[in-house]
Amino acid sequence: MSGRAVTCAALLTALTAVALTGCSGGAGRPDDGHGTVSPSRAVWKPRPGLAWQWQLDGRVDGAADVPVYDIDGFENSAADVARLHRAGRKVICYINVGAWENFRPDRGAFPRAVLGEPNGWAGERWLDIRQLTVLRPIMERRFDMCRDKGFDAVEPDLVEGYGNDTGFRLTARDQLRYNRMIADIAHERGLSVGLKNDLPQIPQLVRDFDFAVNEECAQYDECGELSAFIAAGKAVFHVEYAEPRSAFCAESRRLGLSSMRKEPELGAWRSPC
Repeated sequence: MSGRAVTCAALLTALTAVALTGCSGGAGRPDDGHGTVSPSRAVWKPRPGLAWQWQLDGRVDGAADVPVYDIDGFENSAADVARLHRAGRKVICYINVGAWENFRPDRGAFPRAVLGEPNGWAGERWLDIRQLTVLRPIMERRFDMCRDKGFDAVEPDLVEGYGNDTGFRLTARDQLRYNRMIADIAHERGLSVGLKNDLPQIPQLVRDFDFAVNEECAQYDECGELSAFIAAGKAVFHVEYAEPRSAFCAESRRLGLSSMRKEPELGAWRSPC
């Protein structure tokens, strides 16, 4: 490698470190009646434009040279997170908060009364998110796991059950209440938290969440709805599965999204804008 290449690589590494350090914000939200809130670290605030890797299929491989990784919280260990941290990465913990999964080690913690209809994924059933007192301690333990493994943030999945056939009469108000509870649980633990999809409720929730994660907004001509996060200085981590990069990358760059093409299995392969 030439001396110029080494110098440029060192400069890029330094700039990435500065950008990530500058994304740290203040402490978590005030106590909401569920106990004293005293997060031991500042909540990370990812800014628009950060490149990312999203790998939920198996243990992370760490090969992508990007500053942000989003990986499965159960399938990856504290050592995996530490390995990514040593490489200068921030790490997001994927956790399903909207559906029961029969393959998770805590599957027995969910009472039968909160389990609804299958959601289309093998072994998963929608949760009755109205039952906050039942679900809150379960989600608190899951987020404790993310914190204790050293993750910087949480990606809570399936936070838009009110728009699906769950088997329960969920309303938009039920979803707002649940999603805000999820954000509070994360912030109480010093974790930042992303709003996954749920585009119709972005105006009400953009202040509660620190970034957004979106699937296929380009395919459905919805990416403009994520502009509220960008305007607030918050990253939007976005993927497309079917659209070619030529169909969405130019618009993604214009909007300030962190976009890439992935295969639906969410393995290590990625094709960024």
